[in-house]
Order: sequence, then C-alpha cells, then structure tokens
Amino acid sequence: MTVDEVIAIANQALYIIIKVSAPVLLISMAVGLIISIFQTVTSIQEQTLTFVPKVLAIFLTIMVIGHWMLTEMSNLMTDLLSNLSEYVK
Repeated sequence: MTVDEVIAIANQALYIIIKVSAPVLLISMAVGLIISIFQTVTSIQEQTLTFVPKVLAIFLTIMVIGHWMLTEMSNLMTDLLSNLSEYVK
C-alpha cells in the first residue's frame, strides 16, 4: 500500500465525515442564530434557552436524515472492507 492510497482513503473518509455531519451542524447553527435573535429582540438573556431547542432540532434532523447518514457511512466501510486484501499487500 502506497502513501498515495493512504491519502486517498483518508480524503474519502474526511469527505464522508464532513458530508454526514454538515446537515446536523447547519441546523444547530440556524436554530442557535434564530434563538439568539429572539433573545436580542426580547431582551431575554437566559443562557439555557438555546439548549432545548437545539437538542430537539438535532434530534429531529437525525430522525429525518439518519438513514441517509448511516447509508453513507456503511457504504464507506463496505468499500474499505471489500478492498481490504488490496490494502494489506
């Protein structure tokens, strides 16, 4: 196994990690921004106010796109394990 192959596998894995985590992070960021705008407009400065909506939004996001996330990660692992004999050389 050459260095180029290792770098290609690492690039593929990092791409899948970013691709799978991006929707959850973007939803969390959007909910946090909406709550912070709400706090600014209403002058409510409660630090724990953003926690529950973010957790609910992340939970719902994972419920909606969790199958896709698992499929993407499973496909990566299937590809890696199916080509394991080539990597061990």
